[in-house]
Amino acid sequence: MSDPIVDPSHAIPAASQLRRSRFRWRMLAFIALVIAVLAGTARFATENGISGDTIARIEIDGTIASDPLRLAALKRIGDSPDVKAVVIAINSPGGTTAGGEELYDAIGKLRAKKPVVAYVKELGASAAYMAAIASDRIFVRRLSIVGSIGVLFQTTDASKLMHTIGVDLDKVASGPLKAEPDIDEPMSDEVRASLQALVDDSFSWFVDVVAERRGMTRAEVLPLADGRIVTGNQGIASGLVDEVGGEAEAIAWLEANKSIKPDLPVVTWYPQAQPPYANWGKWLGGQARAAMGLPAEGPVLLDGLVSLWQVAR
Repeated sequence: MSDPIVDPSHAIPAASQLRRSRFRWRMLAFIALVIAVLAGTARFATENGISGDTIARIEIDGTIASDPLRLAALKRIGDSPDVKAVVIAINSPGGTTAGGEELYDAIGKLRAKKPVVAYVKELGASAAYMAAIASDRIFVRRLSIVGSIGVLFQTTDASKLMHTIGVDLDKVASGPLKAEPDIDEPMSDEVRASLQALVDDSFSWFVDVVAERRGMTRAEVLPLADGRIVTGNQGIASGLVDEVGGEAEAIAWLEANKSIKPDLPVVTWYPQAQPPYANWGKWLGGQARAAMGLPAEGPVLLDGLVSLWQVAR
């Protein structure tokens, strides 16, 4: 029995129609995927998708440094009519003096628009304490660590080691204090004096803002500003912080003292929630850090002037 004869005039249009049908389905699938991605991105672009009156939460974790994203979040909170108050959750040993000052100023501008309360979890020292005092009230756990009012410039003198192994660094500089101190020689008196002036200037400002924000005189602050850390209990007794509590107590204080409605939802504005695919970026960033000899996670060691309780070594 012979095979049926297929008329080419019918076969070609059928194949063409099948190709067009496949193309349409592929286009529809692509459009659906784009819509899903845009919808997901839009959700994460909002503050957790919650509208109406809220309390904003800012989380200050880890080492503090200048952060334009955090500044932008604080500004958006100040401009948002839906945000009625702000809670700042702190768990940080401090960081750079410039980063602490930036955060202190930004919280101060926000406080002028809305009530702001801070609460310290385990740790709120140095630049983190600087951020806390910018709020209207500071809550701590009884055994939280706070304080460490002070400024630090740290360097290394490896001159004996380098002399032993026969390495000598040389340089041509425009002045005697350029690129000093040098690790291959002890710090000279002139260099030490210039760095001490730098530290003293930053320290003086730190003491002044503590006195201003905590309602104390400079003479009352100075004995507490020798770099010591204290527990939350000790901080309350000395006037560095206000009372025992966490987020629940902070919100209760806002309701009782700042006319904030009860049971408002608390929305984290910073750090902003990330969509699942952002984990790929985090993984790639960790690989890049590892390639440069840095830890895959955690803070990078800070150079220069810092207000930090525990410097990683």
